[in-house]
Amino acid sequence: MLDIRKAHQRGNANHGWLHSHHTFSFGHYRDANQQGFSDLLVINDDRVAPGKGFGTHPHRDMEIFSYVLEGALEHQDSMGTGSVIRPGDVQMMSAGTGVRHSEFNHSAEAPVHFLQIWIVPGVTGATPRYQQVHFSEAEKRGRLRLIISPEGADGSLAVHQDARVHAGLFDGDEAAELDVGPGRNVYVHVARGSLEVNGERLSEGDGARIRDAGALRFARGEGAEVLVFDLRPNELPAMPH
Repeated sequence: MLDIRKAHQRGNANHGWLHSHHTFSFGHYRDANQQGFSDLLVINDDRVAPGKGFGTHPHRDMEIFSYVLEGALEHQDSMGTGSVIRPGDVQMMSAGTGVRHSEFNHSAEAPVHFLQIWIVPGVTGATPRYQQVHFSEAEKRGRLRLIISPEGADGSLAVHQDARVHAGLFDGDEAAELDVGPGRNVYVHVARGSLEVNGERLSEGDGARIRDAGALRFARGEGAEVLVFDLRPNELPAMPH
């Protein structure tokens, strides 16, 4: 059974240059019933105005990844990494013992729309690392492409947690199944468009918790882009100390 949370139920922050929707509690948005799911702590759906962004700020003991939907996001960090992230790119920053970074809209004319997602790591004090991989539209079309996994399997980005993330694009008759096995939790986030998950229609910004997930079927997409998180069966994130 899907425990669905509609897009309009998310937290909302509008700072002029930044318009953000928060799936889980973040910043000034606090909801005792939305404190994350399993090891998934944050899904922020961010739109940043041209030339604007987040100044240099610190993180530690957190797995942070960015998934760009439109535009280009510029990244700089204290590891010496500088990059521009565009649609199809997935960036993973493992903060470990500590990282400082900034994120800005790379364009002076066009907005950037991206998801920033935090996963609580299974280890603390890891050496910070940066990864970035491009996944083509063809790799995600009508299927669920593994983009994040503990071992970095199949060209995915490695994460310090028992978590796997798949990304897919679905239209019309395209369909795919994902069997995570019994006893796993799954979180589904629809980044855009709409599709059916086990017969339930989800639209842009909607999310669904699925406990003891087993097999899932994704079908009847209408311009759909979806992220699927295969997670441990614990209910809430265990924050590092």
